[in-house]
Amino acid sequence: MTQTSDFLIQFWGVRGSIAVPGSDTVRYGGNTSCVEMRLGGKRLIFDAGTGLRVLGKHLLKQMPVEAYMFFSHSHWDHIQGFPFFVPAFIPGNRFHIYGGIAPTGAGMKQRLSDQMHHPNFPVPMQVMQSDMKFTDLMPGDTVQLGDISIETGPLNHPNTALGYRVTWQGKTVVYATDTEHYPDRIDEDVVHLSRNADVLIYDACYTDDEYYDPKASKEGWGHSTWQHALKVVEAAGVKKVIMFHHDPNHDDDFLDAVEAEVQTAYSNSILAREGMIVPVV
Repeated sequence: MTQTSDFLIQFWGVRGSIAVPGSDTVRYGGNTSCVEMRLGGKRLIFDAGTGLRVLGKHLLKQMPVEAYMFFSHSHWDHIQGFPFFVPAFIPGNRFHIYGGIAPTGAGMKQRLSDQMHHPNFPVPMQVMQSDMKFTDLMPGDTVQLGDISIETGPLNHPNTALGYRVTWQGKTVVYATDTEHYPDRIDEDVVHLSRNADVLIYDACYTDDEYYDPKASKEGWGHSTWQHALKVVEAAGVKKVIMFHHDPNHDDDFLDAVEAEVQTAYSNSILAREGMIVPVV
């Protein structure tokens, strides 16, 4: 990457839980979580769902590649694209990989390696010939990449997850996926992470009707709603919010209807779409 004054976000996978390719997910996309940020001459990649495979194909045109990869956690939909990330197999490429420590004590290196062990996968991670450096993070840690600051914060998710706050040249983007709001109060950790952010990428997997459905409640599943996202926006002073981590059962027509409701409630909002590029201004 060359140094530019642009701060760009590109979405390569916007789904949660499982990839859902098909005719009814064309407009929003079916790949699982993967978000790229390009800023300050560096490439930051957040999560490695199936969208990472698509990003990898794109990066083959820009060799050699150096990127900084940040994992929210290691549930399957956030790591399943890693074994299919072709640039990681090619010598001369370099990846700096960050993530939290699981409740079992395992860091990201072990967890990414475990999913590629027999009998889960035919090729072990040791076959990847790129230069990979792993760094474990604790909630509250800050990573400094030159003039780019990446602050971390805890998210409310089964087996834990990390949110990230990226700041460069006075502009801030927050990546807060796989987090569940509290029933009786706002999550002050998320509000603090999102304070005065220019863009908040937030887990809006459900609607309130789905989340609180008395016959099929989603409470305790580790995800939030677009209605609660707007409460965070108000409490934290966020300028723009992007609803992310779409439920696999939500087809294009459903998400169109949700986006219309969201934009009626808060005009500077949008639903994430695969391939979408958002400049941070």
